[in-house]
Amino acid sequence: MGIETDEPLSPAGRLFVQPATHQIINSVFGLEHAIGLDALRTVLSDSLLIKHPRFSSLLVTDDHGLEHWRKTELDIDRHIIIRPDPVGEGDNDEEIVNEYIADLTVSCPLNTDKPLWEIHLLSAHKCLVLRVHHALGDGISLASLMLTLCRKLDDPEQTPTIRPLSSSTNKVHKKLGTWDNFMKVLKMVWFSLVYVCEFMMRGAWVKDGKTAVSGGEGVEMWPRKLVTAKFSFEDMKTVKSAVANAEGLQITGVALVNLRPSPGLQDMKELMKKNAGTTGWGNKVGIMLLPVYYHRNRSDPLQYLKRAKMMMDRKKLSMEAVLSHKIGYFVMKYFGAKVASLLEYKVICNTSFTISNVVGPREEITVAGIPITYMRTTSSSLPHAITMHMVSYAGKADMQILVAKDLIPDPEKLAKCFEDALQEMKEQAVQM
Repeated sequence: MGIETDEPLSPAGRLFVQPATHQIINSVFGLEHAIGLDALRTVLSDSLLIKHPRFSSLLVTDDHGLEHWRKTELDIDRHIIIRPDPVGEGDNDEEIVNEYIADLTVSCPLNTDKPLWEIHLLSAHKCLVLRVHHALGDGISLASLMLTLCRKLDDPEQTPTIRPLSSSTNKVHKKLGTWDNFMKVLKMVWFSLVYVCEFMMRGAWVKDGKTAVSGGEGVEMWPRKLVTAKFSFEDMKTVKSAVANAEGLQITGVALVNLRPSPGLQDMKELMKKNAGTTGWGNKVGIMLLPVYYHRNRSDPLQYLKRAKMMMDRKKLSMEAVLSHKIGYFVMKYFGAKVASLLEYKVICNTSFTISNVVGPREEITVAGIPITYMRTTSSSLPHAITMHMVSYAGKADMQILVAKDLIPDPEKLAKCFEDALQEMKEQAVQM
């Protein structure tokens, strides 16, 4: 019989278990009606989730302070937290569940005497809250694995289909001449150099000016409030298609970028291949810095989007996300996890917000035969006063806005502003 040995954490995994950059992903799945405990236990027992080595391993630390995964016997019942009664007062389930999750983001770490995941069954609010430590994988890996728990609404025997994003499959690549190719490479090198220098300076001394939404060191421990902004995918497509390629206060955001060659959700067979590089399981993410400018008088709401698109085109042409990942790996390898964690923490402290996006399933799906009505996610609190995480599902996109409520006491107004801004852009787009 073979003896299983402990497996060291990946560099990104080690980063997410450091105190300064400790991260847990908190996802909520709304259900048409409450799921029973036995049904949930059956779904988990028959799933790939419990067969995945990360979900059946303990986090341990050796005598040299290095973190490892150690296989253990999995007791599913220890991972199911039952909340049969309402977890808050009032009739608005969305507000109650958001308040429940907001509290989890600050003061509720996962116990290390069991694998680092758990499911909260909120029967009174017809939803499941899944908590997974970020060291187990990134949002794409985890979302792709979660889909193996689900089935198609219109074909209960089939798991949801993983299809490539339409933008990546329908894109027509124009053949460029020698000069155009040369200029493209030159721009890539230039933008990469500029953006990576900015990234390094953000980790050292450059920081955003003080604003009403500024966070900073220690803000991650402040009480949080969570609200949801809701968007239509069709409205977002209408606005996007209308955009062709001072004054103003700048604030800078941190965007988490998927580094896999194929965007969106991934096929589990590809994720689980050994030595799969950037296509395999794990945290395959980089960082982009997103400058956002405030302008007082702009009659055309699409002008903001046009400026943002021009900036994003340059960012995508550059190697900023890849190089930020490489820089983190280099620092982790040669200076250790604490220094790498400090670098990321400083970048976050010197910027103003975090934003991420996961494209979820485009079809309606079920769990234990119960239709899922929405999918939402957020993460542990950061030094930012505001973090935003968007997940799309079945033609809708919900953005969870987590704020430090002492700095932003009324995030509901912010969510309404986001929703109204999309409608203004859509109205302007359809008139073009």
